Amino acid sequence: MEAPSPQGRHPGWPAKLGPLQVKAGLVAVRGPRLFDASAWSRIRLRDRDHLERWEPTAPGTWEDRNGTLAWPGQWSSLRALARRGMTLPFVITVDDQLAGQVTVGNVIRGSLCSAWVGYWVASHVIGGGVAPAAVALVVDHCFMLAGLHRIEATVRPENTASLRVLEKLGFRQEGLFKRYLDVAGDWRDHFCYAITTEDVPDGLVSRLLANGRATIPQ
Repeated sequence: MEAPSPQGRHPGWPAKLGPLQVKAGLVAVRGPRLFDASAWSRIRLRDRDHLERWEPTAPGTWEDRNGTLAWPGQWSSLRALARRGMTLPFVITVDDQLAGQVTVGNVIRGSLCSAWVGYWVASHVIGGGVAPAAVALVVDHCFMLAGLHRIEATVRPENTASLRVLEKLGFRQEGLFKRYLDVAGDWRDHFCYAITTEDVPDGLVSRLLANGRATIPQ
C-alpha cells in the first residue's frame, strides 16, 4: 500500500491511498481529476435509479447535474475547498477504473477535530467490498495524517446497503436526526453514525484485513 504524503498547506491533502484487494478487484482512492469527467458522468447517468433516491435534492435535472459538462465545475469546487482545508475529496477506483466517490466534508479543526464522510459506488461493484475498503482507507487517513478525531456519517434508515457498510467498519449509531435533509424532494430522517480514533487504535483497514474482507496485494 502506497504511503500517503501530506503536501501543501493542509494536513492529509493531497493523497493517494491503497490499494486493497477485495472481491470486486483492487480498490484505491485518489484526488479527483479534470479528465475524470467522462467516466464519472457515464456511471452517474447509468445509475440514476440507484443513486438519486439517496442524494440531497438539488436544482436542475439529473442529466444537467451529472452530464460531462457538470464535472469541471464540481471538480473545481472540490479542489478549492480542499485547498482551503474544508474538505478531502476522493474518487474510488477499482482496477484503475473510476467506480465512485468518497468525500470528507465540513472539516473542523481546533478542539473538535471532526468531519463527516459520504460515499457512493457504481452499481456494478455493489457487494464486492468496494465501499467498505474505500471508506476504511479514507477514515484511517483522516485519523492518521489529516489529524482528525471524529468522523460522522448520516444515512437514511431505508438505505440498508449503506448502513451495512458503516456497521461492518464499526461505526456506532448515535441517534436519529428527524427531518434532517431534503432528499428526493422531501425532508428525510437520518441515522447518525460516528467513530473516533479511540474506537480503532489499529485502524479500520486492519479490521478489514483481520476479518478477511480485504487483503494487501503483494
